[in-house]
Amino acid sequence: MRRAMLQNMKSEAKRIAPGPFKVEHLKPSDRYELSEGHAYYCAPTSGDGAGSTVAGGQVLDSDPEVESSGFDAGFTQGPATLWAPDIAVGNVPDRPGWISGAPLLGVEYAGVGQDEEKLRQKITDLFAAGTRWIWVVRLVGPRRVEVHSPGEPVRSLGPGEELTAPGVLRNPVPVEALYDRATAHEVTLRNLLQRKGYDGLEEVREEGREEGQRQILIRQIRHRFGELSEAHSARLASAGVETLGLWAECILTASSIEDLFNLSS
Repeated sequence: MRRAMLQNMKSEAKRIAPGPFKVEHLKPSDRYELSEGHAYYCAPTSGDGAGSTVAGGQVLDSDPEVESSGFDAGFTQGPATLWAPDIAVGNVPDRPGWISGAPLLGVEYAGVGQDEEKLRQKITDLFAAGTRWIWVVRLVGPRRVEVHSPGEPVRSLGPGEELTAPGVLRNPVPVEALYDRATAHEVTLRNLLQRKGYDGLEEVREEGREEGQRQILIRQIRHRFGELSEAHSARLASAGVETLGLWAECILTASSIEDLFNLSS
């Protein structure tokens, strides 16, 4: 009975009246979404959509403010409605079963053959359940992103522009980062560095240069004055790049390690 019901789902997609199907009829492996019992078939993703989804997913998941995200996560808005955004940000718990409610931000990739009626209904139902933004990435024609938000006119942004989601994302997202792999990698790296407390790649480079300078100076000090005491090691560890540079310049003329360290006093 269940198999026959699922086989009939696609033909039921255009029904106006509420359909007979329930969320309980679906398993995670079934390629259907529901709106008030009305079933929509979800075709496999094409090549451009598959790569773009991975690009956008890593950018959004790595944002420092994001605590949970997922691909194709199924959200229920009642016993007969279930939608699975291509990317969901927020309210994606790591546990089995359908997720109650909706994500804070949803991303949909619209390629060849996109069912616009289905997309409109999906947006309507997710907004009713609490979603704040839905970004529709248009893969046909000029690449662009449509920004949908409850009560606001739809905005279309193109390459060179940035998407924002205050309260959900810390950083703006370049439109290209949702479909271009190279741009997505750059943005993801920035986000991951911020998660570790860095402002960006330049700060990491500067820290690397400072640490390299510190290690060279330690070897020079050991060569001239012998092993360092714990107090001396602590002094070196806390010194900034300017102080390290000063000590490096004076290492050959200082008479003792105390004489060297006093130069920064």
